[in-house]
Amino acid sequence: MTDIYSLIEKAKKTGKIEKGTNEVTKAIERGTAKLVAYAKDIEPKEIVQHIPVLCKEKNIPCQEVDSKEKLGIVAGLPVSASSVVVIDAGEAEKEIASLGGE
Repeated sequence: MTDIYSLIEKAKKTGKIEKGTNEVTKAIERGTAKLVAYAKDIEPKEIVQHIPVLCKEKNIPCQEVDSKEKLGIVAGLPVSASSVVVIDAGEAEKEIASLGGE
């Protein structure tokens, strides 16, 4: 399995990512999202539970990751992140394309 954390890190360095559930939701609805990752350890779960549903509707690859702390770190944040979206894959484009939509 492709490491989602390193994909996000690569996309952050060479492309463009957005952080936070509001930004992620907007990107999915606009159709600009290339890959979405959301943390499994978010409380309450309602914060991110709509994300996989939206991604499925729009056929956007969506991955659950185990740690909001790690997600925050790879997104370049000093705090944890509930979800992250890749807008421009940059050098991670091939790996993301290989994931395909749900």
